[in-house]
Amino acid sequence: MLKAGVLGAGHLGKIHLRLLNQSEKYELVGFYDPNEKNAQKVAKEFGYKSFGSIEELIDAVDVVDIVTPTLSHYDCALKAISKKKHIFIEKPIANSVEEAFEIIKLAKEYGVKGQVGHVERFNPAFLSVKDKIENPMFIETHRLAEFNPRGTDVPVVLDLMIHDIDIILRVVNSKVKSINASGVSVISNSPDIANARIEFENGCVANLTASRISLKNMRKSRFFQRDAYISIDFLEKKVEVVKMKDAPKNPDEFALILQNAEGLKKQIYFENPKVSINNAILDELETFAKAIQNNTDPVVTLEHGTEALKVAHDIINSF
Repeated sequence: MLKAGVLGAGHLGKIHLRLLNQSEKYELVGFYDPNEKNAQKVAKEFGYKSFGSIEELIDAVDVVDIVTPTLSHYDCALKAISKKKHIFIEKPIANSVEEAFEIIKLAKEYGVKGQVGHVERFNPAFLSVKDKIENPMFIETHRLAEFNPRGTDVPVVLDLMIHDIDIILRVVNSKVKSINASGVSVISNSPDIANARIEFENGCVANLTASRISLKNMRKSRFFQRDAYISIDFLEKKVEVVKMKDAPKNPDEFALILQNAEGLKKQIYFENPKVSINNAILDELETFAKAIQNNTDPVVTLEHGTEALKVAHDIINSF
């Protein structure tokens, strides 16, 4: 078992603490939170060991789980890497692309592994259809959330949209060609609602919308590709796959047939892939443990996290 410690015991930090504590791949050593009052409360309520400093915690573990505000990701990562500790770092990987590149460089230099917490990669709905997404040419995503003061220290692009950016960059096998975007600050000092149109060199277009001032929560993505339409509801853990194939000469009487202007007939098929419910956060933490133990690449590498961060900043810079 790998000895793990958590930096940051806020809302998400407490979830990580609980899951690491119950994981069979980690031995939870404890946590560090700079807010002494909160640290004492968490230690008393859950029985986790609270360390007096970041350095003390880092020295006591093999893996440092960084669940602190984005602004401190870089400093926390550097302290852990310089002590040759593996790092799991919540998204976004850092506050700037330059910081992210420095984290990658140091991780290679010190021979440690790093994974970024893009948890939607482990969403069971996405896992059930990711192999069916082949060369999509139009993608539409909506990630809407009710207002919550947590996360408003960064623009909604870094808070919410970056999840969809990461997914899109993994399924579109092409480089970004251009970005057009707009964002509006409504409650926060940074944009609370944003829309981005990303064009890729292969012709694919992705239209992303993210909001943290909605009246309802929504996390949906739709992928359109040759002869197929795939819809993923990340929130409800549901998927819909509609495929078209050349219609048989003698179709079933209940078959759904479409005919285009040239007379070409296509039959529509509906697929319902099995969605195996999991705990996505536990899965991302445990696959990182496997990557360390087997000396393989993590599912979400530091490079992946940096690519998503770069596109996110390009979106913000185009407002």
